[in-house]
Amino acid sequence: MAKPIRWGIIGLGRIAEKFANDLVKVPDTKLHAVASTSIDRAQDFAQKFSVPYHYNSYQDIFKTPDLDVIYIATPHTSHAENAILCLKNKMAVLCEKPFAMNLKEVQKMVDTARENDTFLMEAMWTRFIPVIQKTQELIAEDRIGKIKTIHADFGFVAPFTPERRTLNPVLGGGALLDIGIYPAYLSLLLLDYPTAIHAVSIFGQTGVDETTSFVFKYPQATALMNATFASRTRTEALIYGEKGYIHLPERFHETRTLTLYETDKDPITFTFEQETKGYNFEIEEVNNCLRNNKKESVKMPLSMSVKLMSLLDEIRQKAGIKYDGIDD
Repeated sequence: MAKPIRWGIIGLGRIAEKFANDLVKVPDTKLHAVASTSIDRAQDFAQKFSVPYHYNSYQDIFKTPDLDVIYIATPHTSHAENAILCLKNKMAVLCEKPFAMNLKEVQKMVDTARENDTFLMEAMWTRFIPVIQKTQELIAEDRIGKIKTIHADFGFVAPFTPERRTLNPVLGGGALLDIGIYPAYLSLLLLDYPTAIHAVSIFGQTGVDETTSFVFKYPQATALMNATFASRTRTEALIYGEKGYIHLPERFHETRTLTLYETDKDPITFTFEQETKGYNFEIEEVNNCLRNNKKESVKMPLSMSVKLMSLLDEIRQKAGIKYDGIDD
């Protein structure tokens, strides 16, 4: 029997609930403590998931006995502060994406993790789903040849609720950081850092980017990406190579199927059955790292999070996306 890993959660919104629903299905894994700025929310969450400890202060969660790791699910603007608080208390951290608001904050998080010899990972759950593992495998097997172009988009119509995170600049709202991170990450994972970036944005009533489109140039390839809160898009990814292409269908960042199209061959569809949303795969990665006393993940290393935030910063600069108090 594997060593049980006891989790805590800071920030108890919708993403935390989805995460908790998967966490309780992972073997040898316990949801041990939760913390919110609202005692009512903390009590309700703890009752729903049978959590033994709940707090209305993030600081108080460190009083929990036998706690191994904390998942940070607060708004983007609080990620760095919350992660650094945990790391200074020698508490392992899985922090929701985007890791922080800019590269300066990410670098502080990484430095603090290393100074305290404590595990830290960005919760880029897409990295760990079986479809992405299979995509990398097919590319490594040269099934589509060298990648020449990637097309990826993510779009839905966001309800006009300016007080909520999605459209609220104070909470780091906007299409790029919320959903554009998925197409950007896919290209970074498969092609590494681009040699040139072009980006444009359309800004909504609250001042956040409602739509951001960006193009990456590589020595022998391109990537065309789009993120929008203004329309429902296909939210798919197409990876085109010299000898064929791979199609990741709608909601590609969490899809359970992919289709391989090789030139002059019948298409092959791969399907991966699962009984979870898909957060369990990153949870299992963190569990394995902690059981093996690793301070970062090989699959989602801190160097990748630094690259990803550098990429997002550059896209923001090109598109004119700014946040008061962050970019001053």
